[in-house]
Amino acid sequence: MNLADALDIHARARPSHPALIEGNQELTHAQFAHRVRRMAAWLHGQALPAGQPVGVCLRDTTQHVVALYAMARAGIAILPMDVRWTVQEQCNVASHFGACLVLIEPDMALLPGLRCMQPGESDEVGIVFASDAKAPFVLSLSSGTSGRPKGPLIEHRHFLARFRTHWINLGLNGRDRFICATPLYFGGGRTFAMSVLFSGGTLILKPPPCAPQDLITCVASEQATSLFLVPTQLRRLLALDDAALAPLQGLNLLFSSGAPLSPAERVAIRDRLCPRFFEYYASTEGGGISLLTPDDIATHGQTVGRPVFAVEVEVVDAQDRTLPPGETGLLRYRGPACATAYHCDSDASAEAFRQGWFYPGDLASLDADGFVTICGRQKDMIIRAGINIYPSDIEAALNAHPAVAESAVLGWPSRDFGEEIAAFVLLTAPCEPEALLAHVRALLPRPKWPRAVFVVSELPRNSGGKVLKRELSQRLTPPEL
Repeated sequence: MNLADALDIHARARPSHPALIEGNQELTHAQFAHRVRRMAAWLHGQALPAGQPVGVCLRDTTQHVVALYAMARAGIAILPMDVRWTVQEQCNVASHFGACLVLIEPDMALLPGLRCMQPGESDEVGIVFASDAKAPFVLSLSSGTSGRPKGPLIEHRHFLARFRTHWINLGLNGRDRFICATPLYFGGGRTFAMSVLFSGGTLILKPPPCAPQDLITCVASEQATSLFLVPTQLRRLLALDDAALAPLQGLNLLFSSGAPLSPAERVAIRDRLCPRFFEYYASTEGGGISLLTPDDIATHGQTVGRPVFAVEVEVVDAQDRTLPPGETGLLRYRGPACATAYHCDSDASAEAFRQGWFYPGDLASLDADGFVTICGRQKDMIIRAGINIYPSDIEAALNAHPAVAESAVLGWPSRDFGEEIAAFVLLTAPCEPEALLAHVRALLPRPKWPRAVFVVSELPRNSGGKVLKRELSQRLTPPEL
C-alpha cells in the first residue's frame, strides 16, 4: 500500500481525533488527510519529471509533515535537506541527487541553478493516485553534507516494515500522544513522526532548540505518552534534579537512537527519567536492528540488545565467514525494512550491500543469547603498531572518570606507529588532561593509552547526535611534529 492510504482510513474512522499539534494549532485526522491530498494535488500540477526526487528544505512545522505525506501520496521520492545547512551544502546535495524541485520557506534564499518553490495546496483533491508498495519514498541520506553523500532509496514497503517493528517491539501505536523533539530532516524524527500518524495516533511537534525544562513542561501539559530523544538531549535532562524530571516518569515509552550510550547512562536514564526506557540501534539504510529493553539494561547493559522482529544479524570476518559468539568482526544484517542499494552509486552499493546482506560498517560481537555489542565503526578502528584498537574501549574508560561527561577517541596519524591515539573530552568539573591520562592508564593496557587528551567545550555533531570525528581529526597535526 501507499503509506498515505492509512490517512484516509483514519479520516473516516476517527475524523475528530487529533492528528497533529503544533503550539496552539491542531489538526484532526480528517483535516490532516485533506491537507495532504491538497498538497499532493498541487505537486501533481507542477508537471514534475518522473523518477526525480523533490528536495524538502523546510523547518520543523506542520507544513513539513504535510509535505512528507503529500509526496508519499503523489509517489514522489523525498530528498531530505536540512534548513541548517549552508546554501552551498543544500545546492551540493540537491544537484548530486538530481532534485527537480526544492520546497523552501518564504524567507529562504533561492538555490542557484535549482527550481525552488514554497509548498502550495490545490483544490483538485479528486485526483486518483496510485497505491504502490514498491514506489520510491525517500532518499534517506546516510552521510554528512561534506564529501560524497550516499542515499539509499527507501520504498513504501520498507517504511511499512519499519512501522511494524515500532508496533511489535516498541509498542508505538494509534493510542499514543508522541512528542517529536528531533528535526524532521533527521531519519529518526521523520520515521517516528510518520509512524504515529500512520497508526492513527497524535503527533506533537516540539522541535529543537528546546530547553530541557520546556520539553518536560510539554510532556506534562500535552499528556504525552511517548518520546524519542537522541543521547545529547538525554544527557541534558540528566543534569536536572529528580523533582524537575518527575513528569517523565509517567511516559509509557521513552526511547533513544542515533548514537551510543554508555552502560552507566542507560541505567541512569531508566532509573531517573523513565522506567520504560528502550535503546534502539538502527541505521538509515535498514531501520531498526536491535533493541535493549529496560529489563535487559540490568543484565546486558553494555550491549544494544537483541535483534528486532524479522531482522537477522551476523558477525563475520573479512572473508564473510560467520564468527563464533564473543568474537569481534563486521556486523551485517538483513530484513524486510532494509534497502537494497544506494541511489545511483554502484561503487558504494557494491561495498555495503552484498549477497542480500547490508554491512553498516560497524564492528560488533554477538553473544550466545543474541545480544549485540557494538565496538565502534570499522573506519574508526585505530591500528597502532599493527594492533587493532577499538575507540569504544578507551571512551568507556574515559567516561568512567567522574569529571568526564563524554569523550571521542580517534586515530592520529603517526610516522613511527602508523597511528597514535587522540582523545577529546567534555568535562562536568575541572580536571587536567594529565589526570585523565593517568586514569586511563590504570584501566587499560599500554597499547590503548592515548598519546594526548584534549579538553573541548563541545563535540561537533550531526543532526542525529553522532559525534563527527572527521571534524575532530582536522584539528590534529602529526604528533612527531
